[in-house]
Amino acid sequence: MAVDLKEQLRTVPHKPGVYLMKDRLGSIIYVGKARDLKKRLSSYFMPSKKMRADLKTRALIDSICDFEIHEVRNEPESLLLEGKLIKQYRPRYNVAFRDDKRFLLVRIDLEEPWPKFTTTRLKKEDSARYFGPFAHSGALRSTLAWLHREFGLRSCQPKNPGEQDYKHCNADIIRNCTAPCIDKISREEYLERAMEACDLLEGKGRRERLRGLRKEMEAASVRMDFERAAKLRDIMQNLEKTLSPTRQFTRGRGVPTTVKPTEDLEELGRLMNLPGPPEIMECFDISNISDTHIVASMVRFRGGAPDNQNYRRYRIKTVKGQDDFASMAEVVRRRYARILMENGEANPEVAEANQERPLEALRRLAKEGKSPITIPDLVIVDGGKGQLSSAVAELERLGLGELTIVGLAKQREEIFFPGESEPLLLSHETGALKLMQRIRDEAHRFANGYNELLLRKRMKESLLDECPGVSPRRKAALLKKFGSVARLREASAAEIATLPGISEKTAEGILEWLDNL
Repeated sequence: MAVDLKEQLRTVPHKPGVYLMKDRLGSIIYVGKARDLKKRLSSYFMPSKKMRADLKTRALIDSICDFEIHEVRNEPESLLLEGKLIKQYRPRYNVAFRDDKRFLLVRIDLEEPWPKFTTTRLKKEDSARYFGPFAHSGALRSTLAWLHREFGLRSCQPKNPGEQDYKHCNADIIRNCTAPCIDKISREEYLERAMEACDLLEGKGRRERLRGLRKEMEAASVRMDFERAAKLRDIMQNLEKTLSPTRQFTRGRGVPTTVKPTEDLEELGRLMNLPGPPEIMECFDISNISDTHIVASMVRFRGGAPDNQNYRRYRIKTVKGQDDFASMAEVVRRRYARILMENGEANPEVAEANQERPLEALRRLAKEGKSPITIPDLVIVDGGKGQLSSAVAELERLGLGELTIVGLAKQREEIFFPGESEPLLLSHETGALKLMQRIRDEAHRFANGYNELLLRKRMKESLLDECPGVSPRRKAALLKKFGSVARLREASAAEIATLPGISEKTAEGILEWLDNL
């Protein structure tokens, strides 16, 4: 183990938190949580750990050249932060949390006739109140069931239940509901109960409530009502798990980290010769899994953080085959032609301003608050000279040749500038480069996710589902290689038979079946 890692381990506290493992390039390769950071991190560098580890863990340990830690207050916080960071960085050695599944939130709309608590994974811009996220879904669901019973809130499905719904409900009979559907309680009193439940879910009065439940549990135990005591114990445990104070770690924002967006943006602005830090950046990536659907992504960062609502994805329309240069040209043309069009439609006077260059007009409109889509301060394309030249040519055709644009080549993290043959090479510890890597990696993830979505859709809808002798695995292999049934029909039996598990006889059978359709 390197000396610097030993020195770092000495300063790690015996506290709960999250740790990020990095490779020699500074890329995050693994995110983990720990009840005791010092014990967990120390275990990685024990010889016995590596000897007993599987191949994947050994490879991870061999790749670790640095790490950083984030202390939190308790285990639920560490779970929430771990999930957030895995979604943000998508480390190669993490499997769990890499999809877009979020932790549960609790929703209640107090403007409904008879509000109730529901769970959701997505916060919408509506009139409802949201609580969470919550790390323990089982404890949360049990707590919500108890809240409904404790405060007499309804848990039925209808949005505005009435007498007909009451006839099929037993909640009032077993005293789990105040039966607002038949006016056994006024709306004012019902809302007051709902507000009390909201206060408790926010943690207000948590200690007093737990103290009361504990006294009730002890009393049940004294009178030897152990079943009741056990139920109260479970309620207390679920409440403690659910209402334990935790910070909210939102995606792309609010995360305690060594990344410093303000400093990174200032440094990037200087390196790109911009008048100031690039507040808005856009990055493009092309994804080629097959010739059939070539797709592209455009991700947008604002203030150094992902602006998820303004991500865009594209299916390449004018390019045949795998041509990254032409594909990049198409998507850049479509993106900035759209910005010009929407700004022109919203501001007809721009088209008449002959003396004002397009980029100047877009900047002015943004300052005046009249721009439907703000032009970015910096554009990044994933690739080298070829991709950059294609993008620059399209910007010049649109009259936006003065827009700052660079290419970021992944192999050596080279930064290419228009018209310059030699790239800029920065230290991998440079904050500006790390910021560019984050937006480039996010564009790559978003593009690949779209391509995989289309691939799954093609697999699901394929004619090959009915073809004798074609299993789902064979179908996936065929579509990945040939891209579509149409291209498969044009292939020879010998070409099809090059796939593992498909003989030439099977290939001939597939072609014969397709010819008879």
